[in-house]
Amino acid sequence: MVLAVGGSVAESAIKQAGVSHFTNKVVIDATNPIGGPPTDGVLSFFTDLNESLLERLQKQIPQARLVKAFNSVGNLQMYKPTVKGGPPTMFICGNDDKAKKAVTDILTAFGWETADMGNATAARAIEPLCILWCIPGFLHNQWDHAFKLLKV
Repeated sequence: MVLAVGGSVAESAIKQAGVSHFTNKVVIDATNPIGGPPTDGVLSFFTDLNESLLERLQKQIPQARLVKAFNSVGNLQMYKPTVKGGPPTMFICGNDDKAKKAVTDILTAFGWETADMGNATAARAIEPLCILWCIPGFLHNQWDHAFKLLKV
């Protein structure tokens, strides 16, 4: 299951769908807590560095197996990304190791390298990647890029 709605309506979308429908489901959380339009190309968030939207959603649906992914890349690059120097890196996190393995398998099949950043608290760092990813788009209409974790 993929949760891909505006971050500001994610909690109400879950409520409308019915919390029980998420029980024991692996849920790829592609949401971002975008708080409004950009200023100088930089988005604002309605969360802060001490709480991510993923953490809020995990509290709302504790029986779901949430994994943050696909929140810092555009839809045109989600499947079989075509960036130079690829494959790009998708940063993920979540509290369920089996769910993260399932999402990693999907990412690998989709042409991504996966970097597991740990538990849900890591979404505090992963979600702001959206802000960084969007700056070239808002300033220069460049939306065809992705992140790469370089390892030594």
